[in-house]
Amino acid sequence: MIRIENVNHYYGAGETRRQVLFDICATVEAGKIVLLTGPSGSGKSTLLTLVGALRSAQSGRMEVLGRELRDATPQTLIGVRRQIGYIFQRHNLLSCLTVLQNVEVGLAGHSEQAWRLAQQRAIRQRAVEMLEAVGLAAHLDHYPRQLSGGQQQRVAIARALAPRPRLILADEPTASLDSASGGDVAEHIRQLAKQEGCAAVVVTHDQRILRIADSILDMEDGRLRVN
Repeated sequence: MIRIENVNHYYGAGETRRQVLFDICATVEAGKIVLLTGPSGSGKSTLLTLVGALRSAQSGRMEVLGRELRDATPQTLIGVRRQIGYIFQRHNLLSCLTVLQNVEVGLAGHSEQAWRLAQQRAIRQRAVEMLEAVGLAAHLDHYPRQLSGGQQQRVAIARALAPRPRLILADEPTASLDSASGGDVAEHIRQLAKQEGCAAVVVTHDQRILRIADSILDMEDGRLRVN
């Protein structure tokens, strides 16, 4: 799924150029859940944006879902992003849409014929299926403001997984949640990733969710250590 070899990354240019990643090497296999841990400023989120094709790698080898991302074209980056489900600390739900509509919108973006009748039915069926899987079958017509933080994050999980991505990337998905809600969200990520057969990389400071990991990558000062 992911192969990273000797990746370095820099911010700025000229005298202000600063190295933030140093010789990163790692692999993530299909079906595995990998936690990326470390203190703030260690480079975790930067590495995640590179893996997520949100920016092009500058050096080394960054192969994600069979595509090389070093010096990749915008078209290549877009193609890879369409195969990834993203979950962020801020769930980024659309407040004007219901829970069901938020998940449907995520699915619609993956189909060129999204609003034809047959496709609408398939989209709704898949959205309902995923919301049932995260325990929100009774909240389909609720708006995000009517949900707790943990419930909103579960909607975000359903939205990310509904298009059947090959890879899930989650950036601090439990950081703003209490212990019970955080554990619940982490368990949903684990269960659904396994059921859907996709890999997951989760950036976290949350020691409570270490149990969901198949492996842990620890970062400090832009360098990676495998536990």
